[in-house]
Amino acid sequence: MKSHVPPKTTPDEATQSNYEDISSTHLSLDWHINWKSSKIIGSVTHALISHKDVVKELHLDASYLEIHRVHINDKKLSYKLHDRHPVMGNKLVISLPTTLKKDDTVSLTVEYSTTTSCTALAWLDKAQTTGGDFPYVYSQCEAIHARSLVPCQDTPARKFTYDAKVRSTLPALMSALRVSPPKDTPLEDVVGKETVYEYNQPIPMPSYLLAIASGKLIFKPFEVPTGVKWNAGVWTEPELMDASFWEFKEDTSRYVHQAEQLAGIDYEWTTYDILIQPKSAPFGGMENICLTFATPTLLAGDRSLTDVIAHEISHSWFGNLITCANWNSFWTNEGFTTYMERLILQFLHGKADRDFSYIIGRKALQESLEEMSSEPRYQKLVIPYHVGEDPDEGFSSVPYDKGANFLYYLEKTVGGLDVFLPFVKSYVKEFRGKSIATADFHNHLFNFFADNQNALDALKKVDFDAWYNGSGLSLPVELDYDTSLADVAYSLAEKWNNQRDSEVDHLKEVFSEGDIHSFNSNQKVVFLEKLQSYPTFKKTIPEALATVYGFDKAQNAEIRFRFYMLALTTGSTYVHPAAEWVSRQGRMKFCRPLFRSLNKVDSDTAKKTFLDNQSFYHPIAAKQIRRDLKLDEAVPASTCSIV
Repeated sequence: MKSHVPPKTTPDEATQSNYEDISSTHLSLDWHINWKSSKIIGSVTHALISHKDVVKELHLDASYLEIHRVHINDKKLSYKLHDRHPVMGNKLVISLPTTLKKDDTVSLTVEYSTTTSCTALAWLDKAQTTGGDFPYVYSQCEAIHARSLVPCQDTPARKFTYDAKVRSTLPALMSALRVSPPKDTPLEDVVGKETVYEYNQPIPMPSYLLAIASGKLIFKPFEVPTGVKWNAGVWTEPELMDASFWEFKEDTSRYVHQAEQLAGIDYEWTTYDILIQPKSAPFGGMENICLTFATPTLLAGDRSLTDVIAHEISHSWFGNLITCANWNSFWTNEGFTTYMERLILQFLHGKADRDFSYIIGRKALQESLEEMSSEPRYQKLVIPYHVGEDPDEGFSSVPYDKGANFLYYLEKTVGGLDVFLPFVKSYVKEFRGKSIATADFHNHLFNFFADNQNALDALKKVDFDAWYNGSGLSLPVELDYDTSLADVAYSLAEKWNNQRDSEVDHLKEVFSEGDIHSFNSNQKVVFLEKLQSYPTFKKTIPEALATVYGFDKAQNAEIRFRFYMLALTTGSTYVHPAAEWVSRQGRMKFCRPLFRSLNKVDSDTAKKTFLDNQSFYHPIAAKQIRRDLKLDEAVPASTCSIV
């Protein structure tokens, strides 16, 4: 008898707030961006509701914040900012003026400012931007960094709406709908002039999706299908607008429209804009509501990397609308999103494309499982985090690709997509707007198929415990993928392997650029990854790959990265080109593994490259790279990078 008992649901253990007693339903933000001090100064007003009788205090998460004053309608409230927990920050305990009963409401205001230790914000000087003439700031709040931006209940278990007024001398964007000024306001009307930017987010969202960016930014709208209830466009620095608009104008609206059909309900957030970030952005994409933050490494010049946008769009349903209630169930955000991203590819391009994406993801998953072998609990789909543990420590491709493979396996188990997709739509309808745990997914799965005996019998044979709680280097069930798109890449890799002892001149005679003329970018990626799976080559192989195929100069960052990863296994020839490249790559998917590889080949160069450029990286990335390079020996590193 297979185990199909869902994991026990636990409270969020990465928050010090008393969200189960009382929680925020709406936040009103009044912020001023102080460019000189690199701080956000202002206030937050919390509208709160009590969930129990006899609630006397409000506990908020705070981290590296200066609390100036707490009041209700200008009447001061007593508060205490407790000593800092090294991971969870400070607990801000506010005494309420009256004892609340269940369903009572109250609003209070906290006046505060961020500090230069804020882990959510990256402040860039002029030289770190594309234009080089104005500073820039942007946030990254997932997983538990919103508390360093605003005192709040920093947990995905509760959601709130918000409005904001942001004063800045540069255009300011937020994860909400722009109220004023208009998005097409000319730069010359606002740059250098203190302007109030007003936003409203009418749909409840978790704290980690609170986002802000400010800099010399302009907007250009995309065309959208007739009759839809949403709009879309791109924000970026003027110098990147032409490339950014071209890269995403064709696919963005198609992805949103296709995702609506697959999820079974319309895109609810009204606006889907993309912000192309500076190069220091730590993630390929961040699904901030109404405003996806995207890395400029997606600007491949051939629209070959827009599947990241398909991923972020899919979050509009999975993660943003249906949210994990705690970080143990993070896979319900990322596994479902990755599953949906690849389903979009199938409906737009064909099943072979969907499975090809699974093949690439399976390689990334294998690397994560191996890197997490010293901490097997991070190999689990449902990660048993300890109280007060940073969820960033368990961040890897496991929730993404193990989660997506689990759902793909269930799809195959119950009888295929025609049987499983109605469940996905039912899941969206049932849990939209809610925060859920793995048990909620599990129970709904069995409830949905209760009247389908064939599917139910098949589900009862699934070893759910192995999927949820299993560790190790393999999946509980390895899936068969359509390998038609991968086979040609594998074949070419085998030919190179057969020539592993040849010199560069001979390799230039045997191989030519025409070998990969028909390859798409993913096939080139798989080709390089396959080469890396063979026993270590001599340095002649990467030298010939560079000469014949030009991989060392590839604009596509996925290809360039994998070329350097392969080259560094053969020796020091490409140490300095790789170091120069990684010094301008803030995306953790690239910079963390590449720094680790550099460190193995030439530790001095790796450490010097990082230390010389440390201020370039977002604080989240810099912290992890320092650990990867053992610059902070006291704390063990999570070694995985994704997205």
